[in-house]
Amino acid sequence: MNWEVILWTSVTIGVLLCVAALIVTIISARNMKKSRDSMQVLQEQIKVGAKIMFGGGIFGTIVKINDDKIDVEISKGVVITILRYAIQGVC
Repeated sequence: MNWEVILWTSVTIGVLLCVAALIVTIISARNMKKSRDSMQVLQEQIKVGAKIMFGGGIFGTIVKINDDKIDVEISKGVVITILRYAIQGVC
C-alpha cells in the first residue's frame, strides 16, 4: 500500500469537511441575525391598542402591557393574559 496517497487523501477530505462546516456556520449565523432583527421589529410594534395575532392564530387587541405580560381582548369583554413572546404578528 502507498501510505502517502492515503495520508494526502485523508488530509484533503478533512480540509473539505472543515470548509463545509464553515460555510454552514456562516449561513446559520446570517439566518439567526435576520430572525433576531425581525423579532426586535415585532417587539417594538407592540403597544396598547395594536391588533395582534398570537400562538395558535388567535387574534386580539392589546388592552394593557405589564413588562412581559400583556392583557389581550379577544372578544368583547373577554380579556386574557399572555406573554409578549407568544405574539407572532402585529396586524
